[in-house]
Amino acid sequence: MSLAQDPFYIVKEEIQESIDKLQSAFHQRERVPSNTGERVQLTKELVAGCESIEWQVDELDKAIAVAARDPAWYGIDEIELDKRRRWTINARNQISTVRKAVAIGNDQSNPVGTSLSGLRQELMRLPNNQSTQYATSDNDDFITSESDRQLLLIKQQDEELDELSASVERIGGVGLTIHEELVGQEKILDELSLEMDSTANRLDFVQKKVALVMKRAGAKGQIMMILFLVVLFIVLFVLVFFT
Repeated sequence: MSLAQDPFYIVKEEIQESIDKLQSAFHQRERVPSNTGERVQLTKELVAGCESIEWQVDELDKAIAVAARDPAWYGIDEIELDKRRRWTINARNQISTVRKAVAIGNDQSNPVGTSLSGLRQELMRLPNNQSTQYATSDNDDFITSESDRQLLLIKQQDEELDELSASVERIGGVGLTIHEELVGQEKILDELSLEMDSTANRLDFVQKKVALVMKRAGAKGQIMMILFLVVLFIVLFVLVFFT
């Protein structure tokens, strides 16, 4: 997937455009006299814009965390992941700088000269020791947040593994029960097979004996035996159905 088609870079461009507009709105606010309706309205828009962009950056961080689980699946490497993380940190720093500058500008009791000047320099991307301190603080907050997120993810994975282990144990118990049942059925089939073999042998022996008797009896004897069997059948029929 090319960078132009990567959803991360599409969202990144949109967020960066929003940050640029936010900074432009801040500069516009600075040119408006204090204690005016226009300045109050611009301040509200700046605060709402900071919250909206921060939410978008949070969602982008979640997407980066998902991609970090299996970078090869998404066609990226650790260098690219680190680059994306650095960009989100930088975006947070820019938003934080605007938010703090707005807060200092609204605090009438605060000597805003040095602080507000330093934040303005940060917005104009000029080097300043105070902006470095803000960036360091934001980086520490981000690292702490990311660490907490990773710990939560590890805890969720442990719970899922425990559930999977319990499911595997249950499946194993069912498998053992099925195995024991199959062994029992196999024994029953073996016993039935032995009984059938024994019955077949006895039936074969009886058939041979009957054939031998019939052979010795001759034609007259066979007729007498048939008559006897017919009479016996009639007697049994009468006993069964008429008594």
